[in-house]
Amino acid sequence: MDAMSIAKAVVLAVVEGATEFIPVSSTGHQLLVGHFIDFHSPNNTFEVLIQLGAILAILAVYFRRLLGVALALPNDPNARRFVLAVLLAFLPAAIVGGLFSKVIKAYLFNPWIVCATLVAGGLVLLVLDDTELEVKKTDVYDFSLPMALKIGIFQCLAMIPGVSRSGATIVGAMLMGADKRSATEFSFYLAMPTMAGAFAKDLLDNYKNLHADDVGLIVIGFVVAFIAALIVVRTVLDYVARHGFWLFAWWRIIVGSLGFAGLIIFG
Repeated sequence: MDAMSIAKAVVLAVVEGATEFIPVSSTGHQLLVGHFIDFHSPNNTFEVLIQLGAILAILAVYFRRLLGVALALPNDPNARRFVLAVLLAFLPAAIVGGLFSKVIKAYLFNPWIVCATLVAGGLVLLVLDDTELEVKKTDVYDFSLPMALKIGIFQCLAMIPGVSRSGATIVGAMLMGADKRSATEFSFYLAMPTMAGAFAKDLLDNYKNLHADDVGLIVIGFVVAFIAALIVVRTVLDYVARHGFWLFAWWRIIVGSLGFAGLIIFG
């Protein structure tokens, strides 16, 4: 574990934490950055396992709310419905990821696909931001179970790198009648079981292949991703509620276009 490897791990961890909860695709950014700084982990294990830092950032920010929901479960049907809604939304991605994750990594994890989906997703966000959708839900705790399941189906699109898990769930929630703030907040909650499941599956599949240096880099990446994600989660909800998604949309388009240019010039 030399200084250059540590520096590259820190860069990728900052990218993970900063982009995981905004609709720009953390996986897509990590694949592009990893390609251009020549950082590659077997089966993208590093990139998946440092997501634990981002998960803990969400837990830290929402700890009181989550504790309140947990304590209310025995007596409050609304709390039980909310938990069931999140788990139901998680189910489609769990099934698709469990069945096809190896195939997806083998055939879709390449920078050309990432650039294309970044640009396409940016255009979708621009259209969505300028479309007057009927708002039926403004409180994340009021999402119905059928609505949650449909959002979970949208999340499956994020199996394609560059689509963005948060972007797919936010778009799905808004098309189902959620306002921008509640759509983004539900995406935060849904991230916890989804990312925890991806973390557990990847660790189970690859722990035998991890070496001491790999573990050291993952620990560093975990800490850095936690700090970066903590900053983002504390600020992004208010930003989205006030300004919408145009900044993220143009960010995707610019990064995707620069990625295409870099791939053409440098390979």
